[in-house]
Amino acid sequence: MIRARIAGAAAYLPETVLTSADVEARIEGYRPHPTIVERMTGIRARHVLGPEQQASDLAVEAARRLGADPASLDLLVFGSASQDLVEPATAHIVADKLGASCPVFDVKNACNSFLNGLQTADAMIRTGQAERVLVCTGEAPSRAVRWRVRDRAQFVDAFAGYTLSDAGAAVLVEADPDGRGIFYRDFAAVSSAWRIGTLPGGGSMRPRDPEATYFSGDGRRLKEAFLAAGPEIFLSALEKNGLTWDDFAVVAVHQVTLPYLEVLRSLLGIPPDRLVVTLPEHGNMASATLPVQLATAWRDGRCGPGDRVAMIGLAGGVSLGVIFMEL
Repeated sequence: MIRARIAGAAAYLPETVLTSADVEARIEGYRPHPTIVERMTGIRARHVLGPEQQASDLAVEAARRLGADPASLDLLVFGSASQDLVEPATAHIVADKLGASCPVFDVKNACNSFLNGLQTADAMIRTGQAERVLVCTGEAPSRAVRWRVRDRAQFVDAFAGYTLSDAGAAVLVEADPDGRGIFYRDFAAVSSAWRIGTLPGGGSMRPRDPEATYFSGDGRRLKEAFLAAGPEIFLSALEKNGLTWDDFAVVAVHQVTLPYLEVLRSLLGIPPDRLVVTLPEHGNMASATLPVQLATAWRDGRCGPGDRVAMIGLAGGVSLGVIFMEL
């Protein structure tokens, strides 16, 4: 059986770092309680791309660190909540900067964008439509943070933005005739919860409204939506494969805040030593969170060829996903 196997992973984190104290000092108008961002989230720092950089540049830097030959690619998928432009697909800009000439397209599904991009690459390889696929992401949410805040209500609405961090990541996915690679995948959606977290600017609803260019979200409702959806998709994945979390070298989990991560870890019964906790020093990297964890674990020798890795994706309370693989 031909499977899609991740042959390598790499990440790129912009050099500019903003601490939570820096974030609070930068907010104009309403003055939040000192240290509230770090106390509420566990985030000490996050990365910010330079003024001359775009989301595509973050993906390109990660892809270059991966070292994949652009001429050998059959497909390039850009899976990100961020984009350089509304049109064309940012994947075209990434391919142009890399010098790739293969077909390309974007996959967008908030913080599950990269995971859905990996799902798509898996399907293309298993159906014989591609043999080598670059799945990459470049997240630039710092461009959507509200810094001038009117009052407490607006601060609460904008709070999720203060957790966000810019990052790039890339993985090379190859056809493996020996049967290693992705062996399980499942996804679910609670689409009725789409209003909980939005960035409406540039769409047909609000195409030119400057007030629509800031991320707006309700962390409490996002958590409630996830808890209402329940952990069944993740626990049934283990049951269907006759596995426990101890059978995985690494369990990569989307990370929003440390309290939220602990709730999820406890609910699913994941041993703490299987996690790759990136949140305190790197913030919420949106869809780049999972591949950055994989690249980090690979670099640190926590996983490698032959090891099992799980990826657990959460896009607020709206989208859930799980992928099991053997490297």
